[in-house]
Amino acid sequence: MPTYRYIYFDLRGRGEIVRLCFHAAGVKFEDVRIEHSAWPGKCRDASPFGQLPYLEIDGKKFPQSLAISQYIAREHGLYGNNSLENLSIDGVVGLTIDYFNLWAKANFEKDANRKTELQTKLNSEDLPTFLQQLEKLLTENKTGYFVGKKLTLADLAVYSTLENSFRDFPDVYTKYPQVVGNRKKVGSQPQLTAYLSSRKPTNI
Repeated sequence: MPTYRYIYFDLRGRGEIVRLCFHAAGVKFEDVRIEHSAWPGKCRDASPFGQLPYLEIDGKKFPQSLAISQYIAREHGLYGNNSLENLSIDGVVGLTIDYFNLWAKANFEKDANRKTELQTKLNSEDLPTFLQQLEKLLTENKTGYFVGKKLTLADLAVYSTLENSFRDFPDVYTKYPQVVGNRKKVGSQPQLTAYLSSRKPTNI
């Protein structure tokens, strides 16, 4: 088994999906959390592409959270049973990235008026559209998971992406019982419950 060392900020953000993959797969890794005060500097200079996160596998560095999570999924049983299932999983992951980009744009906009506009659109249009798409996928699959009959990268990506909206807008989810059911299914996985209950709470 390779030695894994994962380096990211001390928050969830784009990089939390990798931590979820490791825990879901039951794979041991070193979770190195960098404070923003240490970035930039030597930490940035040491990272591939000058970005976080990155993963060290037996000392060799690999960047990009999507690439890392897909690698873990392939290596440790979090992908599908065939190429078509894998294609479907990647489609769901891509959908989560599209929504996360909208969320990030709305929440990190510096112009106050523009930020209000983007957040209003996010909560009234973008989030409901995203949830409708997810609800449809779960309804069609009929297993409680997004693809196939087991936990995959797709479920973990959705779980990670929806964390803030579940916290901030819980009433929205009354219209999406399949999404709520999937979230409960993921959160109750034995290999994930200890991590989810003990990790440090962060705003993002």
